[in-house]
Amino acid sequence: MFSVYKILQRNQNFTTTREIIKKTLFTSTACHLQKENGVNDNIKNVTVIGGGIMGAGIAQAAAQNGFHVLVVDNDEFTQKCLVNISRSLDIIARKKFPDEPKGAKKFRDDIFRNIKTTQKISVGCENADIVVEAIVENIGIKRSLFNQLDEASPAKTIFASNTSSLLIEDIASLTTRPEKFGGLHFFNPVWAMKLCEVIKAKQTSDDTYNKLVKFAQDLGKTPVKSVDTPGFVVNRLLFPYLMEALRFYERGDSTPEDIDTAMKLGAGYKVGPFELLDIIGLDTVKSAIDGWHKNEPENNLFKPSEILNKMVAEKKLGRKTGQGFYKYKHIMY
Repeated sequence: MFSVYKILQRNQNFTTTREIIKKTLFTSTACHLQKENGVNDNIKNVTVIGGGIMGAGIAQAAAQNGFHVLVVDNDEFTQKCLVNISRSLDIIARKKFPDEPKGAKKFRDDIFRNIKTTQKISVGCENADIVVEAIVENIGIKRSLFNQLDEASPAKTIFASNTSSLLIEDIASLTTRPEKFGGLHFFNPVWAMKLCEVIKAKQTSDDTYNKLVKFAQDLGKTPVKSVDTPGFVVNRLLFPYLMEALRFYERGDSTPEDIDTAMKLGAGYKVGPFELLDIIGLDTVKSAIDGWHKNEPENNLFKPSEILNKMVAEKKLGRKTGQGFYKYKHIMY
């Protein structure tokens, strides 16, 4: 999660999200990228905004596939981002080079050479062929951020949001390049999940959409097309299922453990709904459902959950905090 969210909670004196973002992205040592031939004729330099779990995953996927990556966030989150990438690469290296420590080290070193960090939006965007945003699911913060990105980026730069629940059209509305704006919805953990939803908004040009599809393919993902509708394909179908599991538990009809076991052994799912809630993050699910419920208050699919609201208030967010419906020895971040 992009650290703007935490600063928003701590600093009530800021009057606008623009001020929050400006306070967050303070000065740092500039890390410039040099253009050179890459795997995609159109996209070589990738800027990722946000050093949280998803931002780290996107940065890692791009770096692993030969792109030059620049992660933009404050110092705390860029350091956490690199640690998160290191942990993921350890897992991959152990599988890829089980008895070759030198090969594993070279594998890791080669990828890390493709990753730089900065705290300045201006530095992050100056050479970007594509900017992928992976921050908190808050429309106000995203729109204010992209307004700054629009000013700092060259005309050639494509914008993409990793939003899982908001409309691309709404996020792009404050920029001067809606035709160069689309959605790239990755799934956690990015390094392991093969799917990427590529979203074409009403004003997204065919050229931009085709480049986004090619970029997703170059990251080793299987792209699926979605129109610009809340939740796109996966979450529009998935989140009502997760909410029904929560309501099933709230009524006392069964336990999270039994529900998870039933869906894994009876429906063939790899993980149960409560395990998946912990992986996604309870705060992420709540944010999406709250937004959809606000827009469609009569739709029972999006009815809020008391237990979900309670656990988010208690900071029991799942794997990212070490406590959700289950307890975990190691937190994701």
